[in-house]
This record gives sequence, structure tokens and C-alpha cells, in this order.
Amino acid sequence: MPLIPARPKRPILRWMRWVLLLFGVASLGFVGYSLLDAKVFELYENWRLDHVASAPRPSPFVAKRSSGGASALPAQPPRFTTVAMGSAIGRLEISRIGVEAIIVEGTSARSLRRAVGHIPGTALPGDPGNVAIAGHRDTFFRALRNIRPDDEILLTTPAGQYSYVVDSTSIVAPDDAEGLNDSNESLLTLVTCYPFYFVGPAPQRFIVRAHRSDR
Repeated sequence: MPLIPARPKRPILRWMRWVLLLFGVASLGFVGYSLLDAKVFELYENWRLDHVASAPRPSPFVAKRSSGGASALPAQPPRFTTVAMGSAIGRLEISRIGVEAIIVEGTSARSLRRAVGHIPGTALPGDPGNVAIAGHRDTFFRALRNIRPDDEILLTTPAGQYSYVVDSTSIVAPDDAEGLNDSNESLLTLVTCYPFYFVGPAPQRFIVRAHRSDR
């Protein structure tokens, strides 16, 4: 009876299996680290913001001396002067659709993995002009698909809390930057990719426009 020759070993296939296994483990580890990092960052920055907000504030009036004596004048509210990229500057909340996210300065990949990002060059929260904030459609801004006119958006910063009311939503091309233009009014613009459930880089942008409300 003839002997059946042994099947030759294929070391290349064995190494490929190990490489794919290690790649899968590394990918899962990176996803886990990213989620944990974002959660820890969110918890710490929420605690820090609430701590600052609850701290005693100076009197809203300052004394101004003149030849006629002292008179009380409203103090100017604090404003951001320089903001470091990636640092937290406030919190965004849309209670009706369950959105709550820390706002950081800048829109780098790391910043948008942890929070929503204030677009540099636009007004800062609480200042006059157009405040523009970007976020990922598959994380913090997923629920924007359910937003509608008259929804309230709250921006909380160390300087105070500001209320905005949604005016409209629109879908634009990715290179359409008109929504980021400055304004004489106090506006808020939210930007995310669209469609919300598109697989891969989304071809359009979803824009929410709101105006400042005195409540």
C-alpha cells in the first residue's frame, strides 16, 4: 500500500493568522481605550465646570470713584481671551433630544473623539457673533437627526449659561462654509456629517442654525 505523502506545512498562512489575530486585538484595544478616554474626560470636565459654576461670584457691580463720590456700575462679565487647542470651554445641552457634550476648542481628531469642537475663528460662547460647533454624526451629534425648530440649546461656560432657540436645519455640500460666516447677531451653528447612517466618509453636511434667546 503506497504511503500518502505528508501535507507540506504552510508557515506563511500560520503567520498570517497570528498577524490578523493581533490586529483584531489591537483594534479592539484602541476602541476600548478611546471610549474610556472620552468618558473620563467628559466626567472630569463636567465636574470641573459645575464646580466653577457653583463657586461664589464677585458682585456684578463695581464702584467707580469720581469727583462726585462713588457710583455703582455693572461689571463686565468675564470673557475668554486665549483658548488652548483641545481645552474644554463649556458644555452643550439639547434636553429634548438627549444631547449633552463637553465643548473643546478646535476640531482635531482627538478633540472630536472626546467632545464636540468649537470651530476656531468663530465667536466664542456668550460673545456676539456666530458661534460654530462641530461634532461627529455617529457619537455626540447622532441625535441631531431628531432636532426641530424651537428646540432650546444651552451653552454653559465658566462665564455663564446662554440659551439659543433653533431656527432651521439644512443640508449643504462639504465645502459650503457660508454657515460659518460671522454675524452682527448672536447666533449658534451646529455642524455634522450627513447622512447620519452613511457608511464611510459622508458626502454632505447637516447644519443647525439657532439664535440667542433672553430667557
